[in-house]
Amino acid sequence: MAAPEPTTDGSVARSHSGARQTQQWLLTLLPAFPLLLLVLRLWRLSRQDMSTMLLLVQYVSPLGLLSALLIALVWAVPLVVLVPVVLGRLLQVSAPERFDPERSLLAYAAARTPGWVLVVTGALATLTWQLRFLPGLVMLLVWLIALHIRSRYPDRPRLLLATGLIVPVVVAAVGYACLAPAIRSALGHGELATALLLALPPAGALVLTGPVPARMAPAVTRVVIYAVGALMPLLTGAVFLRVPLLPAVAVEVGQPDTQEVVLGEAVTVTDRMTIVLSRSGEVRFLPNDDVRAQVLCPDADRVPSSRVNVAGWPVEDTALEWLMPRRPVGAPDPRCGGLVPLPLPSATPSAGP
Repeated sequence: MAAPEPTTDGSVARSHSGARQTQQWLLTLLPAFPLLLLVLRLWRLSRQDMSTMLLLVQYVSPLGLLSALLIALVWAVPLVVLVPVVLGRLLQVSAPERFDPERSLLAYAAARTPGWVLVVTGALATLTWQLRFLPGLVMLLVWLIALHIRSRYPDRPRLLLATGLIVPVVVAAVGYACLAPAIRSALGHGELATALLLALPPAGALVLTGPVPARMAPAVTRVVIYAVGALMPLLTGAVFLRVPLLPAVAVEVGQPDTQEVVLGEAVTVTDRMTIVLSRSGEVRFLPNDDVRAQVLCPDADRVPSSRVNVAGWPVEDTALEWLMPRRPVGAPDPRCGGLVPLPLPSATPSAGP
């Protein structure tokens, strides 16, 4: 009897099952990551004291926590969307036989992400990323357009030449023309990281507009997505753990005159107590009868760490910070510095003639 021919149906089925399991694990862990960040933020705010943390959990608004998380991490959404799609398109044009949405998360992202989502994501990144990261965004978008055109219209050489060579060269030339003064300024001030963020992306826009060798494509895409996946939790955690969750206040305490100014963050105000988390991490229960005044201490403007700007636009500012109105900054309240206000001089009756 003839021996049955070998088949690969079992291995293909196992690959599809493994890909589906990976997607299920990813969808399961994504909602848990923000919750873990919120818990770690409260744990850090309480100075690793469980009683203080439980008190904060009791009074801190969940909506306030989610709002702070959203504002702090909105910049990460475009990165999570754009990078897998770009790598999936690169895999598609370099190794079409390995492009299977049922086996690869990158292929799934490239095949299932609608075009309007990419447009909205690019607009969101333009508004929320700092100026020094916008050249990198332009580089990603140039790659995405060139790879998408190459995968969809492989039989149109003129279109491929325009999107794969002419557009990247024009983008690089315009980029260097606009960024050259800022790059020189960054080098002059010793800001090497800023100089690299401004100088490398225009040239990098010429790199991945076409396929890479088919043997290298799976390894390249896998290494890049693993590196991004490892760095994203660290970056998001480092950013969110520094976001303020409670309003900063200065509370005057003392009767009949102010004896002390308590600096910290307001937890809550009850019928009898004003609860403040001091800067040292101590929870202060201040009787309302002893509280003479309370002033809100807005966060001081972020001290810029870079002196580089592009056409008057500081590299650390975002487009939203330019478009949205800001509250005018007045003279700082001395109580926000912990200074006890001097008592007002009592009025003395004028002497008669």
